[in-house]
Amino acid sequence: MQRVGTARFLGEDVRKIHDPVWAVVGNLGDSQCYVGVQEKVAAVQSALSRRIARDDLAVRLIAPTFTLGVSDGQLNGTPEMRFSLIGRELVHDAVSVHVAANRVAGVVAVVACDKPPVGTVAALVAHNVPAVILSDGSIKPGRDQTTGKRIDLVDAFQAASDPDEELRAEIALHACPGQGSCGGMFTYNTMQSFIGVLGLEPLHMVAPTSDDPRRIEEFPEQLVDCLANMVRRDIRPRDIVTPTSLRNAVTVAIAMGGSTNVMLHSVEIARAAGLDLWTDVMSQDEFNALSRRLPVIVNMRPFGEYSMVDVDGAGGLPTVVRELLVAGYLDGDTVGCTGETLSQQIDRLAPPPADHRVIYSTSQPFKETGGLRLLRGNLAPEGGAILKLAGVESGIVEGVFTGTARVFNGERALINALDERAEDFRDNDMVVIRYEGPRGAPGMPEMLDPTSKITTICRQRGITIALMTDARFSGGSVGLVIGHVAPEALLGGPIALVRDGDTIRVDVNQDRIDCVELSDAAIHSERLAAWSAAVLANGGVHPDATPVTQRVLRRMRATALPALLGGGMADE
Repeated sequence: MQRVGTARFLGEDVRKIHDPVWAVVGNLGDSQCYVGVQEKVAAVQSALSRRIARDDLAVRLIAPTFTLGVSDGQLNGTPEMRFSLIGRELVHDAVSVHVAANRVAGVVAVVACDKPPVGTVAALVAHNVPAVILSDGSIKPGRDQTTGKRIDLVDAFQAASDPDEELRAEIALHACPGQGSCGGMFTYNTMQSFIGVLGLEPLHMVAPTSDDPRRIEEFPEQLVDCLANMVRRDIRPRDIVTPTSLRNAVTVAIAMGGSTNVMLHSVEIARAAGLDLWTDVMSQDEFNALSRRLPVIVNMRPFGEYSMVDVDGAGGLPTVVRELLVAGYLDGDTVGCTGETLSQQIDRLAPPPADHRVIYSTSQPFKETGGLRLLRGNLAPEGGAILKLAGVESGIVEGVFTGTARVFNGERALINALDERAEDFRDNDMVVIRYEGPRGAPGMPEMLDPTSKITTICRQRGITIALMTDARFSGGSVGLVIGHVAPEALLGGPIALVRDGDTIRVDVNQDRIDCVELSDAAIHSERLAAWSAAVLANGGVHPDATPVTQRVLRRMRATALPALLGGGMADE
């Protein structure tokens, strides 16, 4: 009876109440990232409804549903940023409940920002129902009203420490002038490019901006074609998400100088498909070997000049993929949501060649060195500590940086020091932020606020201040910054034992990160004993870790996986 009533309310044929269910999912949250989502969900819902009626498909279309979304840009530097990665997990849960409870047999998902898309994709891959993704699209860059220079969210964070109040207000008012997610090669575009190359989104739909009319006028019907074709041919997400397609997607992320967050999210998507990224797709050594020989072929923010709107104008993601296919870096035989192989999709789209202004070829790259590198050493015994080489501006000499540790137990302590005593920071300092890992924070917040402040200081004074942390970074962070250091401090990892004045050595020739003092077994043992005694005296949690009482934060602290395994909540 309830299905009949719902069908009538939605204008659906009541005779189809027992037919398979199709659905539209959207991500919503409190920021510009999500402003365009509802309009696109409505357009896709209408396109699906028209197709079902026109072709008399034996399908019942139910009302759209929306998941939560967290605004990283608004929350960076605040305690609420702990909920960002947790949001990925809760989106996964929400989509899972929707798909399972309603026996959904086909999905189009409109995704925005960077964590909700990953949670959405992971849930759809786990349930393995035919599904296709539409990214909501990027925001266009803003303009400095005085100089005419392009500005964006990262400029706003970097200007936050500027003493000129009028300048800060000017950039804040104009850096994000419209709707859409971050426009540079930050985490949003890293993951949308990843999802497109993986095969779950048509390649040509990734780069257009959020307000591009194609997203309302053309793409919805094309998405319906994809979904109908997938259902007809029984192509499911796990037919698409394979070790080969995952390797392709990681390759493109490296070649585009993508966000370090891809090494959390790719692991999570692989896990949803029943795969272990580090054994079924590539080892850490294979990842680093690929990054060494694969150059960066886009000139994009935050390490370059342009935004995704410019990539779109230069041929979009298809041109990037074309260049990598021609150079032999990608396997063109993987199948995607269009029903074509990757090579067939590129042949049909016929993108232009690299313009060597925004998009480059591998033979004439923008940067010779691949974007990401995984480090191991006595600070990261199992590896997984990540450095975005494409964003390093100074400090590494002949492949090595040697710095002096300055330790902060939590992000807020560092932000206070940067705001109140910026002059105390010196060239070749290695800032250490700890107790901000998946369990420590909990939630592994991004460090965009402190990295932006440090970048400003370094540029103003011509010095290098490096940073290492058991937390993670925004795709907009630049500089010599190393995240995902594990085991994390809350669990007694070596990062918990570092002290002010220790010597930290980063060697990208050997892909290592080490604390010189901790190479001495006696010193390591003495410090670990002191740390363990403090934990015992404080009831099982180190006193430098932030206490948590909120329910979802307690869940994260109790169940979070290491960064190398995705940093999310364990399934059991």
